[in-house]
Parts: sequence; structure tokens; C-alpha cells
Amino acid sequence: MGKKKRGFRGAAPLVLALLLSLAAALSACGDSGKSGDKAAVPVKLQLKWVPQAQFAGYFVALDKGYYKDEGLDVTILPGGPDIVPEQQVANGAADIGVDWVASLLAHQEQGLPLVEIAQIYQKSGIVLVSKKSSGIATPADLKGKKVGNWMGGNEFEVLALFDKYKLDSNKDLSFVKQGFTMDQFLSGELDAASAMTYNEYQVALEQGIPASDLSVIDMNSEGVAMLEDNLFANKEWLDKNKDTAAKFIRASLKGWKDAIAKPEEAVDIVLKKVEDGSTSKDHQVKMMEEVAKLIAPSGFDLSKLGYIDNAAFKQTADIAFKFGVIKKEADLKSAYTNEIVEMAAK
Repeated sequence: MGKKKRGFRGAAPLVLALLLSLAAALSACGDSGKSGDKAAVPVKLQLKWVPQAQFAGYFVALDKGYYKDEGLDVTILPGGPDIVPEQQVANGAADIGVDWVASLLAHQEQGLPLVEIAQIYQKSGIVLVSKKSSGIATPADLKGKKVGNWMGGNEFEVLALFDKYKLDSNKDLSFVKQGFTMDQFLSGELDAASAMTYNEYQVALEQGIPASDLSVIDMNSEGVAMLEDNLFANKEWLDKNKDTAAKFIRASLKGWKDAIAKPEEAVDIVLKKVEDGSTSKDHQVKMMEEVAKLIAPSGFDLSKLGYIDNAAFKQTADIAFKFGVIKKEADLKSAYTNEIVEMAAK
């Protein structure tokens, strides 16, 4: 018996060490759902374009650790002229994408397994801008004028505007392809140019044209607006990752609220990702201020941020159908879901 006691007592340090090791392993397993570099769930976000204030909310959420707080390891992938977010998400190169709703509808019709999970921009940012000297005060005045648009999927709101005023884009006016600068407008080559309120319109002002010398036709007030920046996911990925998607949405919306409240701070964060010096802080701050008006228009309830409005979505889908973006009327029940935004709000 004495030998047995001595043998047991002599092995105690080894047993204790094994028990402690086992406890540590169990503890590590229990923490697997918490935030941390190793345990964090990877999520890739594909942007529509290069880093700029248009996407500030995501960069703010990343910079301030909101994604990390949700247990996510988020990578933001820049877009560009040769990158189609829908294709990137469909083929698995990204989990969630940013693009305009009309583009998403077209890719859904092509059979890509995509679904919208949040609407970030509540209003359209497209306007037609003209110099008052051109005599364009209302859409009816576009008759006989040279009107520009970037085309490639950006023209449908303008076509809907023409249709509303019974203007044939082939007979009643000259509807031409516009470059991605405002040079054609500034030189007088175009009577009216398409412009985003947060980008090209600001360029015109920065070039010294007073706002009082410009006329603006707003697609929202004309009732032909289409929804723009939204978040969408691959349906197959979403079926298995609803909690992850909800965490991503929750952190992203928190980032957007911060960006709206503190535009200069948001721009400083975005500019860390702009490596080529292709933009200025002043331009980006103005962009952020204008973007905020589209995300949270006057009187908008911020608690509804991200929610997809059925009437606005249907208007977008109806215009897309009328002008051939999609060949069949969209099935709204499969095109979008508010389930993830609702999960994020809990």
C-alpha cells in the first residue's frame, strides 16, 4: 500500500499537467465563436468601384473594429471597370457584393444564385445637370438637346425620364455616350450631362461653375429613380451563413451611422486605402456629405437603415423591365429578403 501511495503521489504533477492541458483545450473550443484573429469568420466584400466615400461605412466598420467585435475577419476588395461584383460573388471570389439594383436584377435573370440582403442607398444619386444658358429648366426642355450618359447600365433612369415626357431618344434629342469625366460638359459639347450628386456634380462646382448657374433634374423628384448601392449575397452561401451575414450587416450599418455623423473622420479612414493620390480630401468630404443624403434622406428613420422598401424596389424592377434590362418581370419574393436586416436588428 505504501508503495502505491508513493507511486500515486509521484505521478501527481504529470496528472495535474494533463488535466490543465485538457481544460485549456476545452476552453479554446468554447471560445471558437468569439472574436479573435484565429477564430474570426472570414468574409470578403466586393465593392462596385475603387475605395472612395461612396463606400465609407464599410471602411469605418473595419477600421473601428466593428467587424472584429462581431467575430468577423472582413476583407474589402476594391472594384474597377473590369470587375463585375455579381460575378465575383456568384463564383465564390467574394461572399457579399455592392452594386446597383438594376445590375443585380439582370444577373439574377441570367441565373446567378444571388439575393439582395440590404439596401444602403434609399435614393438615387443620378441627376441631369445643365448650364442655365442652355435653356433647360424642365425635362421637356431636353427636346432638341445633346444629352450625355455613361451608358453600360447607367442610362435607364434617364430613359425613363424621356419616356415620361414622351421624348424619343432617337428622334427628339441626341442621346450620346458620356466619358467618366465632366470634360464634355465643361467644354460645351453636351447641353446636359448625367452626374452623380456626390461625384460629377461636385466636379462641375469645383471647376468654378456656381450652383446658381446650373439647372438640375432630379430623378427622385421626377418619380423615375432606381435603387442603387445594395448588399447582395450568394444564396448557397447565405443558406449556411445567415448569422454571419447578419453580423456583417449589423457592423456595416454601425459603420455607416458613424460615417454619416462624422464625415471628415470617415474620409480620413477611406483615404488610408487610396494609394495613388487620385482624389483630394475636400472632394471626398463633399462626396461623403452627399452620400449621407442618399442613405439617410431628410426625415428618414435611421433605425430603418438597410431595410429594403418594396415599393422602391418594385419601381426599380418595373423600369428595368420596361427598358429591357430584364426580359421578364422580376420575382420580388426571390430577388430580395429583409430577413438578414431583421436578424441584425435583434
